[in-house]
Amino acid sequence: MVSAKELVIAMSSGLSITLLHFLCLATCVTEPPGQIKKEEKLWPENFTSILNSLLDGYDNRLRPGFGGPVTEVKTDIYVTSFGPVSDVEMEYTMDVFFRQTWVDKRLKYDGPIEILRLNNMMVSKVWTPDTFFRNGKKSVSHNMTAPNKLFRIMRNGTILYTMRLTISAECPMRLVDFPMDGHACPLKFGSYAYPKSEMIYTWTKGPEQSVEVPEESSSLVQYDLLGHTVSTETVKSITGEYVVMTVYFHLRRKMGYFMIQTYIPCIMTVILSQVSFWINKESVPARTVFGITTVLTMTTLSISARHSLPKVSYATAMDWFIAVCFAFVFSALIEFAAVNYFTNVQMEKAKRKTVKSLLEFPVMPVQREQCTVEALMTTDANSNVRKRTNAMAQSEADGGNRTDTANSSIQPSVVTQGSSDITPQSLSASSPNPFSRLNVSETLSSARATPPAPPSTPILTGCITQHATAGSPSIHHLLGSRLEQIQTTANTVGASVKPSAISPSPAPPASSSGTSKIDKYARILFPVTFGAFNMVYWVVYLSKDTMEKSESLM
Repeated sequence: MVSAKELVIAMSSGLSITLLHFLCLATCVTEPPGQIKKEEKLWPENFTSILNSLLDGYDNRLRPGFGGPVTEVKTDIYVTSFGPVSDVEMEYTMDVFFRQTWVDKRLKYDGPIEILRLNNMMVSKVWTPDTFFRNGKKSVSHNMTAPNKLFRIMRNGTILYTMRLTISAECPMRLVDFPMDGHACPLKFGSYAYPKSEMIYTWTKGPEQSVEVPEESSSLVQYDLLGHTVSTETVKSITGEYVVMTVYFHLRRKMGYFMIQTYIPCIMTVILSQVSFWINKESVPARTVFGITTVLTMTTLSISARHSLPKVSYATAMDWFIAVCFAFVFSALIEFAAVNYFTNVQMEKAKRKTVKSLLEFPVMPVQREQCTVEALMTTDANSNVRKRTNAMAQSEADGGNRTDTANSSIQPSVVTQGSSDITPQSLSASSPNPFSRLNVSETLSSARATPPAPPSTPILTGCITQHATAGSPSIHHLLGSRLEQIQTTANTVGASVKPSAISPSPAPPASSSGTSKIDKYARILFPVTFGAFNMVYWVVYLSKDTMEKSESLM
């Protein structure tokens, strides 16, 4: 009986335990959600206690591992916007997320959460690196609507500190190859107070992936962002040696703007200046307007091209191009001045030559004062004609009158302007070897066969004719019908000589109107030279590696 009672008691206790278990499960399932939230409210209190315990006795004035190992700060950069780039100021601007990671063992904690995600209020309570940008001109930390800072503490004491910054940094530019130039704009940062014996910087993801520049973040107006490189260097100063991290952003300038605004207008201006070579040289106003206008245009282009550049002391590639174009335009103006000068010189020479020829061969009446004996005896042909003519006159006038031949001689003063007293004695004295009447035909034929006389012949002919016609009546009485034959012979000889003697020499040919030899050469020389210059210029600069690395500022 006792055993049965104990069995009943054991069974009843087992049922009670089972019923209690089911009641507990039912209670947990049907428990209202307000009780769960009440239990969750205990977690922030635990975090608060964790943070309070971390900051208890924490001195943010001392770096992690003070007096011990070197503090290593790992960095990486994410570029959200790159640009603009200022050539005049030689600087560039970009927006970045600047991340720094280091280990502070004083901030280790034990808790249910791996990472404590905190706001910017915690930043001022712990130690942070004193990083600064060595070539930065102006850096801004964004504070709208709250300070853009991220701070996280991991269970093992690792700290992640991220800031959003706008950085304006210096970019030294060597503009010798402008506008075909390329530049490597650096971003240098490091510790301001801790030398490398206390703190060093390294790249978080290695040199190749620690700097990220998305394609949509690098849309520049005047440049193409080709890529970036990173490096680490040590800089010495009087306070110690510091580790400097450097990022080079490689930029190449776009030429479209400068081709449209400078190069094409310069080329068209040079071509326009060479159009003047095809204008007649007599069109002085037109060619002058061409020259002056193109020179002023080149001056304006050269001034406007310099507005987008700093005032450097050396010549850029664009300066050389503009200078050569200006030289071509100015040479075109000088070429027209030379054409005009030599044209005037040729005209003056032609005028002087014409006046000289007219002075040497004047067309004017023959004066009897020049008909002297010396003029009659200048050529043998004229002397023979004179002798034969006088012989015929003597034979017809008086066959027997031969007295006083020794006393009769030809004097220069016998034939003068007012003398008309020509006697048979003077005619016989001038012809010591007279001819008979039968030799008249021979005299005429020999006169016609006489070669053309020099310019003095017209004087002779005029003198003979004038004396024969202006003589006294005794001449007509003595000579009779033979006087007409003498005049005919003299006129025949004079007519054969007069055209070549009196007429002046042919005038020099006038210069070809409208075109100069200088213009003809310039039409070929100027375009060929300008084309060769352009070929050499573009081949040299486009094939040249114009990417230059910025020098360190320290």
